Amino acid sequence: MNRPLRPFDPSPSSGQAKLRTGQAQDRPFKVLGVQQIAIGGPSKDKLRKLWVDLFGLQVTGAFRSERENVDEDICALGVGPFKVEVDLMEPIDPEKKPAVHTTPLNHVGLWIDDLPKAVEWLSAQGVRFAPGGIRKGAAGFDITFLHPKGNDELPIGGEGVLIELVQAPPEVVSAFARMAAQPA
Repeated sequence: MNRPLRPFDPSPSSGQAKLRTGQAQDRPFKVLGVQQIAIGGPSKDKLRKLWVDLFGLQVTGAFRSERENVDEDICALGVGPFKVEVDLMEPIDPEKKPAVHTTPLNHVGLWIDDLPKAVEWLSAQGVRFAPGGIRKGAAGFDITFLHPKGNDELPIGGEGVLIELVQAPPEVVSAFARMAAQPA
């Protein structure tokens, strides 16, 4: 059964205003844009065939970590501060964890203008982070991950999606600021 959409009601009594605006005015950081998309599979060969050979993405690097059980090709889509990294990942050992190939869309990375402030504020809001804290990621930026699932102590997670928060370098922060300052 299709229900008609209700127009947005910004009055405080509707509850929609809070839902729509949340606590943005209190948030000490900004999510600037998509930094990366990580795609996992049993073998990078099939992923490379589609993303590199057919879609034309450029391989810009590689990353291998026994600790994270990943062997990945780092590809690029777009240019400059709006470039999006596309990671093509396969497990080093398919029997070990993390199993980067069991969820084909492994994770989404978001540019953050101030990663330490974001982690502090989100933690205070009840967000659960994956183990490991802030550390250098495959592309050399400071990163951390929101856990895909909340728990009793920290009830907010990625609702099944692993979300990487990535410290944006100054040129990305300023490019997004210039774009936001332009009239719509």
